[in-house]
Amino acid sequence: MRLTRILRNTASVAVVSAAAFGFAGVAAAQDAPSSVDDIIVTAQKREQSLQDVPIVVTTLNEAALNGAGVRDIKDLQILTPGLIVTSTTSESVTTARIRGVGTVADNPGIESSVGIVIDGVYRSRNGVGFGDLGELSRIEVLKGPQGTLFGKNTSAGVINIISEQPSFTPGAEVEITGGNFNAWGASASVTGPLSEQIAGRFYIAKRERDGFYDVNVVNGPRTETDDQNQNFWTARGQLLILPSDTASIRLIADYSKREEYCCVASQVVTGPTGAIVNLVTPGGEGIRGPISPNYANRNELPFSRDVFANRETSQEIEDMGISAEANIDITSWNASLTSITAFRSWETVNGSDIDFTGADLFYRLPNGDFSFGLDQMSQEFRLAGTTDRFDWLVGVIGSKEDLQRNDSFIFGAAWNPYLSGLLASQLAPAIAGALGDPSLAPSLIPVIAPNVLSCLTAPFPANVLCGAPPTSGGNFFLGGPPIAPGTGYAAGSGYVDRYGQDSDSIALFTNNTWRATEQLQVTLGLRYTRESKTLNTAQDNIGGNGAVCAAARQNPLLAAGSPFNAFLGGGLCINQTNPDFDGRAYTQKWDDDDLSGKLAVQYRFSPSLMVYGSAARGFKAGGFNLERSSAPTSATNSNPTPVDDTSFASETVDSYELGFKSTLFDRSLLFNVTAYQQDFHDFQLNTFAGIAFIVETIPELNSKGVDMDFVWFTPIEGLSLSGGATYTDSTYGEFGASDLQVPSRFPALSLLPGNTVSFAPEYTASASIAFDRSIGMGLRAGFNLSAKYTTEYNTGSDLLPAKMQDAFTLLNGRVTIGSEGGGWALDVWGQNLTDEEYYQVVFNGPLQGSPFSATQQTDGSFYNPAADTTTYNAFLGAPRTFGATLRLKY
Repeated sequence: MRLTRILRNTASVAVVSAAAFGFAGVAAAQDAPSSVDDIIVTAQKREQSLQDVPIVVTTLNEAALNGAGVRDIKDLQILTPGLIVTSTTSESVTTARIRGVGTVADNPGIESSVGIVIDGVYRSRNGVGFGDLGELSRIEVLKGPQGTLFGKNTSAGVINIISEQPSFTPGAEVEITGGNFNAWGASASVTGPLSEQIAGRFYIAKRERDGFYDVNVVNGPRTETDDQNQNFWTARGQLLILPSDTASIRLIADYSKREEYCCVASQVVTGPTGAIVNLVTPGGEGIRGPISPNYANRNELPFSRDVFANRETSQEIEDMGISAEANIDITSWNASLTSITAFRSWETVNGSDIDFTGADLFYRLPNGDFSFGLDQMSQEFRLAGTTDRFDWLVGVIGSKEDLQRNDSFIFGAAWNPYLSGLLASQLAPAIAGALGDPSLAPSLIPVIAPNVLSCLTAPFPANVLCGAPPTSGGNFFLGGPPIAPGTGYAAGSGYVDRYGQDSDSIALFTNNTWRATEQLQVTLGLRYTRESKTLNTAQDNIGGNGAVCAAARQNPLLAAGSPFNAFLGGGLCINQTNPDFDGRAYTQKWDDDDLSGKLAVQYRFSPSLMVYGSAARGFKAGGFNLERSSAPTSATNSNPTPVDDTSFASETVDSYELGFKSTLFDRSLLFNVTAYQQDFHDFQLNTFAGIAFIVETIPELNSKGVDMDFVWFTPIEGLSLSGGATYTDSTYGEFGASDLQVPSRFPALSLLPGNTVSFAPEYTASASIAFDRSIGMGLRAGFNLSAKYTTEYNTGSDLLPAKMQDAFTLLNGRVTIGSEGGGWALDVWGQNLTDEEYYQVVFNGPLQGSPFSATQQTDGSFYNPAADTTTYNAFLGAPRTFGATLRLKY
């Protein structure tokens, strides 16, 4: 019975995949269905018609994915309204957002609000799920909290990826691709029976491409002159074992290796610190210009992929895993037992040019001191059955995760002169005032700069005389008599920190549907989750790092209450140079539990119309910041001291939906609409705090809007249309400094209260048109066009106005010709056909200006455009790519 059902389901899925959403490889399109009833999803852990599920689901099969050129989850967003996927400092730092909700992944201590599940196995970080997805059966994007069945950390939604399973029908396929940027790729797969009860499938792929950026390496030591290239290979093997007519076992093993360069950034606005960068760069140019005095009087730089970087940005990512899924039919109960056992190991080792300029300011070496690794084990059991009136499911899942993170920060040879210039530019106005002529300030900067760092860290009494006016004999700032030298930074000094986090989680869950009448169904789901985490931290300064801060703290000129006290927190004693972190080793523990669930009521007025409403509660576990974190000693003393408790609270969401699903025009048109309201509590915001990423919980985030999806199998043979739109109004609630775990973080978050969340465009709309049919002479031809329109949104977690992305449209296309039987097909394709220029993320240049002032403004924020001296950088969206793909299939 199970063997018969597997063979039947495999054939059904193949037909729908080949024809329901378009042309892909000219595979069996002759049998294209003309009804939406064949669209099957597993959003409730059982196979159901999409139109019977009270959940917003965008389902995309192999043909739709191939037609739009989808190879990873970042490509997926063109087909899914309300989904945005971005990468930042490396491809391992990939973040998915649904309905304007998600979290930047640069801090490994935080888990995503959008869960990624591949063949039933949860991936705890979005970056772990990024990569070539291989042969796919379909992808389901579930919107809204899905914790009842998919577990923790799915408070915004789930991307559920189902790969193609082994077939008992022999088959093989080879694919060869070439494109611009010297792109090439090849893949091969084979499937078929190994015995009467065992079928296998094996897939292997290799892809390479030159980078999207041209890099000026100045004097190096970097030698690579391009960046964001592609160079990886992947392999995936499967066995499908049918030991009896009532049991099946699916074994999967996969391995991927990436050796690439990513990511540099391009300047959007270059602040006044750009002049200092150029001054300390060999050749006098290390950053894009022209230079702006402040954001109010900015020179917006043209979009450009010509960038500066003198240090390596290599990324080496290794991902491997095994899983075993067993299904046993219990015929006497009309039920089935499912067991999923999985182990995954993932590691990335990166290099980074942290300052994103040609100056040798600070960097991370790709020697393992900047790395992140995860070992994850999980075991799930589910028992599901059905009666005349009930569909029931109970389950338990346990997981154990071992996370290791190494973090480093190394100062380059240009850091001393750069910091001196930075401090001089802040001191010059005060010294000019003491001399009685404020207009002298610009001319004093080059005079002060050579001495300022030594002066501020010199021993007593020289450190006092440095700050006194010349009439008091203190003229060292102005090139006066030499005094005992102070302390500087040695090139190669910095820090190396180690973090080890163990996580244990167990959950009990149930999901049950009562068919009260033929029209009315009620679904109730509950989940109890308990999780604990233990973090071991070891922090160490190297190369004498910390001496500058220690010496500066002895200078009365920088004491609490002094106008120059801000220098301690603004450059001399930042986390990266603070001696208080040196030799620090400690352990933190965190645990929490939660009861979440869902209640849904659906009523079918007719075979063509179903209306539903639901209320759900989602849960996202808390955790720890895996970064150095500090806070000012007091309101009058900016001298930073380490924050001992780096934990952040769990995130919860209450979600409400009301919608309908309709099947019209003789069941050839699917048209679904859902209105939603989501209220997040203790939203985990990962924000860039000048030079590190820190998680802070925001008391409230509210998201409301409307989702719409459609699929139309037109009366024209071979022509189908699909798409959707999402309206989103996502805003932060009102909050103040006292509502934060660390109140001193409020100035950097002061633009958030009451304003629109980042990455939350008001409108997004996607549409695809697919056509394929026989053209005679044993040939078939077709095309696919996919487009997505997105209105403007802010790309920064702090909502600074410089980080806005204007509205834009992306267009992908593919034209195919091949044999009638699907033996061969040739695709000519293009991604981002109009070469749309857009930003993935805009961010502050580390230690290159300050966006926030020390004084609160009339609007309640600490932001004043006229005082914003920040250099803003951007990670750019992919340019136009095009090429051709030849497929051979047996």
